[in-house]
Amino acid sequence: MTAATHNKQHEWLVEHGDYLYRYALARLRDPHLAEDAVQETLMAAIQNDSYAGKSAPRTWLTGILKHKIIDLMRRQMREQPLDSESLPDEPGMDEFFADDDGHWIDKPQFWAAPEDELEQKQFLVVLQQCMDRLPAKLAQIFLMREVHENDNEEICKELGISTTNAWVMLYRARMGLRKCLELNWLVNDKAK
Repeated sequence: MTAATHNKQHEWLVEHGDYLYRYALARLRDPHLAEDAVQETLMAAIQNDSYAGKSAPRTWLTGILKHKIIDLMRRQMREQPLDSESLPDEPGMDEFFADDDGHWIDKPQFWAAPEDELEQKQFLVVLQQCMDRLPAKLAQIFLMREVHENDNEEICKELGISTTNAWVMLYRARMGLRKCLELNWLVNDKAK
């Protein structure tokens, strides 16, 4: 590595490292994986040296990081296939619905103004705690669909799963988050 290359990598790390790390950590939920992804991003940026200045360096580096994260998620999904035996027990998921008619037994609680609650820092803390309680695969697919707004076709392609499997995983993630939020956030609302 030449001195100029080393200086460029150091400059990018100092200027964008914290942002890239937070970006990776929010998606991977593992500090070590986030550090590795940022390091791989900076190495790829230096080795490829294709930065043409058409966008801000942070935008360009974030694009590389996004691909590194997707590659890592693919590897994780391939290494740990989702099957009924590998799922943790999900007590209470069936209790939301009647037997076969599909109607709610336990209707979702009314959220008066969800956009107001999302702005509250406490809600975001509880939401993150609920996300951390989800199995990693379910949290990954939920993030891809609901946060990154990827469509199902893209999610299935990226993770190497079937459409049916994606829908089942999303359903489980949503129900798990719903139950967790109702127990840890909305219950406090009822007490007021």
